[in-house]
Amino acid sequence: MIKILIVEDERPISNLIRLSLKKAGYFCDCAFDGDEAADMIEKKVYDLILLDVMLPAVDGFELMAYIKPMGVPVIFITAKDSVNDRVKGLRMGAEDYIVKPFEVLELLARVDVVLRRYHKTDDRICIGGLEVDTRSMRVSRDGREIALTHLEYELLLLFVRNPNTALYRETIYERVWGGEFEYGSKTVDLHVQRMRKKVGWEKELRAVNKVGYRLEADQ
Repeated sequence: MIKILIVEDERPISNLIRLSLKKAGYFCDCAFDGDEAADMIEKKVYDLILLDVMLPAVDGFELMAYIKPMGVPVIFITAKDSVNDRVKGLRMGAEDYIVKPFEVLELLARVDVVLRRYHKTDDRICIGGLEVDTRSMRVSRDGREIALTHLEYELLLLFVRNPNTALYRETIYERVWGGEFEYGSKTVDLHVQRMRKKVGWEKELRAVNKVGYRLEADQ
């Protein structure tokens, strides 16, 4: 599972980011000042760090200098919106720079772009009896290719990349369709049912009451 460190001293914002990323299927840790973040980075390996600039103890730019040699991608999230601050952050090696306030959907999209850029997902994934080739966008079982529509493939890929994680219908819709989910819509359920039947995941892909769906599979 993708592991993300959120370094943000404003707890309401930190909680919003953590809950949004968790719903999207990511594992998150939170640090509330630069020193705490540095300690956590020494002890754990992260796939991405979301970093505020204005932090107690050690600020974000100073922490960025510490992170850069490790090769972990960083996205700055900050209220400092001057051109000079943006340029400084990007020149220091940050992959992106998001200014507060931000839309959660935009944050998720930018996180996804950076993770793809750093190839944090395998080109070939074997799970639930399937083999998924993410380069050719082909899905097969026992050597036989399974024909999926583009939406069905993107839906499958979302579950493959987030196994054993309950994904909310809102998150599924936003990540696959790219829009805002309308409560009461059956779009997600209909596509999940069709995809599940095609790939033979009647047992593996389970509905989670009042939430969405979870792919139960060995990792």
